[in-house]
Amino acid sequence: MRTTTKALLFSTGLMLGVAAMNNPAAAATPAKNIVLVHGAWVNGSGWKPVYDILTKDGYHVSVAEHPLTSFNDDVTAVKRIVDLQDGPTILVGHSYGGAIVTDVGNDPKVVGLVYIAAHALDEGETEVGNGKLYPNKTKAVKKTADGFTYLDPAFYPADFAADLPKPQAEFEAQAQELTAAEVFTVPAGKPAWKTKPSWYAVATADRIINPDLERMYAKRAHSHTIEVQGASHSVYESHPKEVAALIEEAARNA
Repeated sequence: MRTTTKALLFSTGLMLGVAAMNNPAAAATPAKNIVLVHGAWVNGSGWKPVYDILTKDGYHVSVAEHPLTSFNDDVTAVKRIVDLQDGPTILVGHSYGGAIVTDVGNDPKVVGLVYIAAHALDEGETEVGNGKLYPNKTKAVKKTADGFTYLDPAFYPADFAADLPKPQAEFEAQAQELTAAEVFTVPAGKPAWKTKPSWYAVATADRIINPDLERMYAKRAHSHTIEVQGASHSVYESHPKEVAALIEEAARNA
């Protein structure tokens, strides 16, 4: 009787183990930690609408502020926030923030990547180089004498935030975080998206990153992809429900 019971338990456990291997999603524990990473010319405050949805839904959300002074400085700042997480983490990047999460995503705590109208570079690529292959529509980028970039405030609302209320876009134009030009020319290292699952939101009316470049990134990384119709580069502010839903999908399935 004991032998039969043990055999039955062993057989049941084996079948459950095989089922889990065949269906990893069923065996996965949802990630509760989410780290949001902003892009160039902005700061983390733009994530507020997405943050509000995610925290209301029970997630532990951190907004990583990084200085935009060099790629190494930015990666170090985001890694510092990832180090503070207490378990599996979803790393989300917007725009240039995508280049950061592609690097930081190699951290063992990171179980999934989410790109929001973001650069998902392969090893050796640069944002400038890919931008030449897929030109954007903006002519607003200006450079200071000491090597920092910004967007001409006169063009910022139309080019960066066309689907935000105009007063909000005009304020953000005047509250820009100037960004070191060198961050756009640093060749990427080993990309985390080659070994970890990813999700991607394409902003179909983006004038800062060509939507076709976004689609290329998503297809190449085999990302679970959505397209947000009519969305500007500020898609994470103008369409927070769609963006938050994509992040939560990643958290449930990574």
